[in-house]
This record gives sequence, structure tokens and C-alpha cells, in this order.
Amino acid sequence: MASQTIANYREGAEIFKGDTLCKKNSIELLGEVGLPKGLLPLEDIEEFGYNREAGFIWLIQKKKKDHTFKKIKQVVSYAPEVTAFIEKGKLKKITGVKTREMMLWLTVVEVYIEDPSLGKITFKTGTGLSDSFVISAFQLDE
Repeated sequence: MASQTIANYREGAEIFKGDTLCKKNSIELLGEVGLPKGLLPLEDIEEFGYNREAGFIWLIQKKKKDHTFKKIKQVVSYAPEVTAFIEKGKLKKITGVKTREMMLWLTVVEVYIEDPSLGKITFKTGTGLSDSFVISAFQLDE
């Protein structure tokens, strides 16, 4: 059940169906733009879409997924529908992603790597708070 936002970007988009194909293509895209390939550890992905012209991506999974990035002990929750605008080293205007800080769930609105040589990735929340972590914490476990 895709949202109206996704419907606006369907025309002209590359759309993939099925978990295996969606994971493969979303991981490849993250790598292409210089983001860690383990940034979106979703499961049971039904659809992945990428409108290159607009830079808009979406992933639809069967149900919400909570994931702990073990190296930094950070819990992130991914809604059944995750969307973002993607560009070199950055995801912005993200929807469907929250991180737990203390007892609060904060919406993640942007993820970016300002300078790859520093080895840090920054997460910005809707409240304006941001935190940086080592990029290696978000790599795929090969």
C-alpha cells in the first residue's frame, strides 16, 4: 500500500519487486552514492523504487523492523514504508526511520557523510539534533 508521495514518483522510476532483487538493488545504489551498504537493513522487502531524475527512492517491506547496529549499540526502527531523496553521500527528507535516544524515539530526517576521509556518518533528527558515528558501524556483514 504505497503512499501518495511514492505515487508521485512512480512514473519513470526503476521499480523492483521481491526481497532478493530489492535488497540487491538498494545495496548497490547505496554503494554507488558512497553511503554504507548496511544503512537500510530491511527484511521482506516487497518493492524498491528509484526515480533517478528526481533522486527519490522508496522501500516497502511487509512490516516494521527494529534493528540494532551492534558496533555502536544504536537501535533504529524502519517503518513498513521508507522514503528519501538520495544524492552523493546523502539521504535527505527521509520518512519512516526513527532512532532511539534514551527513552525517546526521534525521527531521522537526514543522513550524510560530509568528508569520507574522516570516516564518520552523521544522522540528523527532526528536532535538529545530530550525532556522528564511524561509517564502519553501518557496513554489511559480508
